[in-house]
Amino acid sequence: MFSHDIIIVGGGLAGLRAAIAAKSTDVAVISRVMPIRSHSVAAQGGINASLGSDDSWEKHAFDTVKGSDYLADQEAVEVLCKDAPLRVIEMEHWGTLFSRTHEGRIAQRPFGGAGFPRTCYAEDRTGHNLLHTMYEQALENDIMVYTEWMVTRLVVNNGRCYGVIGYNIATGEAAGFNAKAVIFATGGYGRIYKRSTNAIINTGSGISVAYRAGVPLQDMEFVQFHPTTLFGTNILITEGARGEGGIMKNKNGERFMERYSPHSLDLAPRDIVARAIRREINEGRGFDGGYVHLELMHLGAKIINERLPGIRQIAIDFADIDPVKEPIPVQPGQHYSMGGIAANSNCETAVQGFYACGECSCISVHGANRLGGNSLLETLVFGKIAGENAKKYALSSGSGDAVIMDRELKDEIERIRGLMQRKEGEPFHVIRDKLKTVLDEKAGVFRDEKNLEDAINEIIELEKRFSKVYVRNKNTIFNQELVNVIELEAMLDIAGCICAGAFNRMESRGSHFRTDYPLRDDANWLKHSLFTFSPQGPLVAYKPVSITLYQPRTREY
Repeated sequence: MFSHDIIIVGGGLAGLRAAIAAKSTDVAVISRVMPIRSHSVAAQGGINASLGSDDSWEKHAFDTVKGSDYLADQEAVEVLCKDAPLRVIEMEHWGTLFSRTHEGRIAQRPFGGAGFPRTCYAEDRTGHNLLHTMYEQALENDIMVYTEWMVTRLVVNNGRCYGVIGYNIATGEAAGFNAKAVIFATGGYGRIYKRSTNAIINTGSGISVAYRAGVPLQDMEFVQFHPTTLFGTNILITEGARGEGGIMKNKNGERFMERYSPHSLDLAPRDIVARAIRREINEGRGFDGGYVHLELMHLGAKIINERLPGIRQIAIDFADIDPVKEPIPVQPGQHYSMGGIAANSNCETAVQGFYACGECSCISVHGANRLGGNSLLETLVFGKIAGENAKKYALSSGSGDAVIMDRELKDEIERIRGLMQRKEGEPFHVIRDKLKTVLDEKAGVFRDEKNLEDAINEIIELEKRFSKVYVRNKNTIFNQELVNVIELEAMLDIAGCICAGAFNRMESRGSHFRTDYPLRDDANWLKHSLFTFSPQGPLVAYKPVSITLYQPRTREY
């Protein structure tokens, strides 16, 4: 049994920032991978902050709320946008090498849905630079990190969190982590889709662990599809490529965004651009195989090499295409999770002593659609807030309950042993691959009642098949097959919530587009969805949206 005042699950930007904020207590991080291999490292385009003299936090907040299709909680958006400049400057002072203007200031580029070029960037490797800087700070602060541990259970009793149960991937042993407070910063769930920009580890297991412990999830039907992922691999092609002046064309050579967003064109919000590309493809104006072209050639080699060197390298390495000379083939792919563990702007959840931040949470600063550049910002702003509030709670609360922890640990050991001892059954990958196909085809960019109903029924059938899944590898050391089986249960949980929420929400808002209900319906659906676990499937309820500064109005670009 391990014991710390605060346990943080997740070693990305949000988790490490929380650990630094909570450092004066006994704090430890549990990470599935080495922290610098967390998915935060893959963020490319930039981080938003109103640093310009003609910009302000109010303008940033309005763009964020409008981009969210008015589903964001505006109190939380205010916290995000007010704190943004401080967090970016803090990272600069800690050593992040941002790109610079000729005057020596932090460079900022235009991003979709923004009224000002407020996206600060470090070439096209912003997440990489920020995460390495944050990890250096974690080392400087002697933050303890348990690497290659996977948390499989959140220990909750009578509405209070007592710690977590972790599975050591390297040894195959399970152990309890007793804590006064727990923070989840476990990232998103993109790998439940076939086409995704996400890292392999992004299966949503942390979100599912909280869900099965009785913590409500929120707004799970809102899944962001990035417009430009590399055809064939779905590696992210940053929005920064369009922010630098890249344009998209269909197979007829038309700059098709003129039809869908005549003012913002290629820099409309992601939901609008993703639907436009998918329509071009569906209506026969895409290239064979299902993609359109992103052209950067007119920018010239100098700008591409200075501001988009990573994108050039990705295109060359993974598509044998040099964007200096020819267009990049792109298509929409799952990219971000607006939904997650329901939390308020203090990162508090429905369970006492349990906090959530980063992509696994739904503090609802993104609502129905996230603006590019706001996800990295969210990790820093709310990672700090989560760490500070968990520290306050830990300093005022008593120790955990060893009896409860021992009971939960024994139950988890028995569950894992049961999976390993099964003599026959179905391979996990058959179920997993079917699930990915179902979500891509029936709960993707466009949705309708028939496909969503089919998806729900197919997920129920896959859950029945999962009960007979068979682990062929009986070794204990680095048994990735067992890890995949444990994660598959989480993937099924999350898929069920996404499809239930999408089926119930009879409107179109942000990333959720119902072809049978193509209009936004504020009279009936200006509200958040809440999902609570039950063995029979998610129980769905609703709660109001926090509206303070900006009343909902028509969303035009």
